[in-house]
Order: sequence, then C-alpha cells, then structure tokens
Amino acid sequence: MSTKIRLKRFGTKKRPFYRIVVMDTRTARDGRSLDEVGFYHPLTADQEQQVQLDEEKIRAWLGKGARPTDTVRKILNNNQLTVK
Repeated sequence: MSTKIRLKRFGTKKRPFYRIVVMDTRTARDGRSLDEVGFYHPLTADQEQQVQLDEEKIRAWLGKGARPTDTVRKILNNNQLTVK
C-alpha cells in the first residue's frame, strides 16, 4: 500500500481550511484518512497559527515511506521540517 501525506479540504465556499493527513494514494481527496498529522489555515493572518504540525507523527510516517505532495512539502519546508 502506497501512502501520501496530503491536504484534506474542509470549510465553506471561499473559506477553506485543511487538515494535513496521511492517506492511501487510491482514496479520494476528502476520503478516509489513516492518520491526521496537522492543520493548515491559509486565511489566518497570524503566521504562527496558520500551520500546526505534529512533527513526531510526520517523521514516523516519512520513516515508513509516506511521500508528501508538492504542496505539503512546501508547507513542511517553510516550517523547518526538511523533506527531500
């Protein structure tokens, strides 16, 4: 089973917020997730509250072979969690 760390969309029209989740690559964007590892609120003005990450879980999933999507990779790199 191949896994990805990706965004799961919540919120209303034009007011999105996202959960950063680990999912099987074959599931839909808003489908069932294996684990929830953080939040991303793009409309929040305060940069510190915009992203919340559980670094232990993320490192564990990366160690198990989960691959982040391009968007999640940018979010992780911006928060000093280096991902290749």
